[in-house]
Formats: sequence, C-alpha cells, structure tokens
Amino acid sequence: MKNIYISLFVAFVIAAPSCNTVKQLFSADDAGGAIRELLSFGTQYGGDILSKKNAFTKENILQSILPGDAGKILSTLETLGLSKEVNRFSATITTVAEKSAEKSVPIFLLAIKNMRFKDAVAVVKNGGTAATDYLRTSIGDTLRKAITPAINNGLEEYKLASQWNQLVGPAKMFLGDKLNLDLGNLLSGLIANMMFNKIAEKEMAIRSNAAERKTVLLQKVFGQVVINIPQKN
Repeated sequence: MKNIYISLFVAFVIAAPSCNTVKQLFSADDAGGAIRELLSFGTQYGGDILSKKNAFTKENILQSILPGDAGKILSTLETLGLSKEVNRFSATITTVAEKSAEKSVPIFLLAIKNMRFKDAVAVVKNGGTAATDYLRTSIGDTLRKAITPAINNGLEEYKLASQWNQLVGPAKMFLGDKLNLDLGNLLSGLIANMMFNKIAEKEMAIRSNAAERKTVLLQKVFGQVVINIPQKN
C-alpha cells in the first residue's frame, strides 16, 4: 500500500466572493491589518517613485494646474511672449512636486494607520483596487488637505506662488475667471491623485503576485494555504 499525497489548495477566492465552497481563513481584524499593510507598502512605493527626478513632467504638471483646455491657455501665454517664463516655472514646480511627494509619505502612513473600516473583509473580497478605492473615498479629501501645508512650504521656498500669479495674471484678461490661482491646492490634488495611482499599482501587484506579499499577514489574507493530507489506498 502506498501513500498518495493530495495537495488541497484552500484559498480565499477574491474574484468570487459568493462561493460557498471556500472557507474564510482570516478574521475581520486580519483583513483590516492586511489592508493597512498593503496601503502602507503602496504609499512607500509611491513615495519612492514620485520623489525621483523627472517623476513629474512639464505636461502632467501644467495639465493638472491649468483648467479645461490647457493647450489654449499655454498658447495664450506664448502669444503674450511668456514661453521662457512658462518653461522656467514648470521646471521649478516639478522639483517642488517631487519634494512634496516625499514629504507626503509620513502623512499618508499616519492616516492609513488610523483608518477604520465598516467591513474590511468586503474590501478584501471585492478584489481589484478595492483597498485603494476605500482609502480614496473615505479619507482622500482629508489627505489632500493634510499635504497642502508641506506643498505650500515648497512653493514659498522657491517663490513659485508669486511667479504663478505673474504668469497667469496677463492670461486672465483673455481667459476670464477660469484660472485658479490657488497653486498649493492644485498641486496637492495632483500629488494626492498620483500617490493613489501608485498605491493602486502596488495593491494589484500584492493581490496577483505571491512574491509581493512580504509579511505573514499579507500571505494569510491575500495568499493561498497549501495543506498536504496523506491518504491510503
């Protein structure tokens, strides 16, 4: 008589939460803790990328801080002979954005640590970028406001607020009141949004790739448990 080892894969199937044949192997506390770890890894990942030189391009900076048809506004500024000023301003503000992204990391991490969940298990079950989406919808506006002071400090250090006002002031004569002069608010929105996008990337990686699950809790909640049961013939 020989032993036959049958590997039974007992998993929490995220893609099919209604399946009754899969046993849930973790508690609500486990789920909440794993989500916090996932979001924290995503924040650190986002901070590492967005704080690097050239993480922000002239195009994504200007398209984010200029309302509506950014091309029309830039064309107007060029017509007014402000091309050099636009290039100088965009080069400096990308530096501020990179430094601000780095400074936003501890703010994000503290907010994630203090998060409360209505149903952490459901966030895990929903799959995709459900954890990032929960972070964005539940405290996204609070996070944006929280990182604004750090951004304003960078703007003040480089005297960008006054440059911005001087730059768009002439354009307002042609474009009316569409231009938002609150540069700190505009830039905080851009950085928060890009950080959320990077967190979402890391979430997808953790959900889909076992090698990305660096902790026991992430493995328990988002991974698979293999049980080898010996059977006899």
